[in-house]
Amino acid sequence: MVRLFGPLVGLFFAVALLWSFGNGAYNAATQPTPPTAEKLFHMHPKEVAFSFDGAFGTFDKAQLQRGFKVYQEVCSNCHSLKQVAFRDLAQLGYKEAEVKAIAKNWGNKAQTFDPKTGDRGDRPNLPSDHFPPVYYAGQGNPPDLSLIAKSRHGGAQYIHSLLTGYTDQAGYKNEAGEELLKKFPDAKTPDGLYFNPYFANLNLAMPQPLTSDGQVTYSDGTKATVDQMSMDVAAFLTWTAEPKLDKRKQTGWPVLGFLLAATVLAYLAKRNV
Repeated sequence: MVRLFGPLVGLFFAVALLWSFGNGAYNAATQPTPPTAEKLFHMHPKEVAFSFDGAFGTFDKAQLQRGFKVYQEVCSNCHSLKQVAFRDLAQLGYKEAEVKAIAKNWGNKAQTFDPKTGDRGDRPNLPSDHFPPVYYAGQGNPPDLSLIAKSRHGGAQYIHSLLTGYTDQAGYKNEAGEELLKKFPDAKTPDGLYFNPYFANLNLAMPQPLTSDGQVTYSDGTKATVDQMSMDVAAFLTWTAEPKLDKRKQTGWPVLGFLLAATVLAYLAKRNV
């Protein structure tokens, strides 16, 4: 009996699975998912150009230093940079004495632990230390920014767009001219959150960090507009995520040239043989 009913049970489950799949595919094709506020009003990153764009692009060290200053004076209050060491700042053009001073004067100190006594303490940061973690007591959970440019679609363009994209939700319209709160009355931003169409679900816990021109003073005399500061910190965070970007591009072209020459020689050798 088991041998008789075994194949029938298997056939029954196979038919049920095929019917379920077919029914689901039919419903998906004939009854599309209704549009959501996030789908209709979420904005893609702005098209902005950076010096490191393209195959021949390189980092602008002056811009990276300005971006670090924005991170230091604005972003570091909430966001960590734990994958980066203070001594890595030498790649941006800072001298050894400047790196030591930055590490020593950093707001958060390096944590220490004595295994003999179990005591914890702190000490001034050294250039060899990584940026200490930030313990945020406010609402939300600010992400570490070390790799943020690689973990978000759009990279530097996304960061720039997000920082400059805060706007009043009342009366906000998308590119099609549809008004958000008229089309989706329930999409009103909850208390404690902030509306930003460049964020995936339109609302985030981070208040606008760059609020006015001159919020940071640049040592090279560059005018610190909100747009300039957001571009600079976006470039800096691209460097923290890809510090070897310039070297990789410099190495890549000779490698491609070698492979091309080797391919031509291999083809000529094959023809000769």
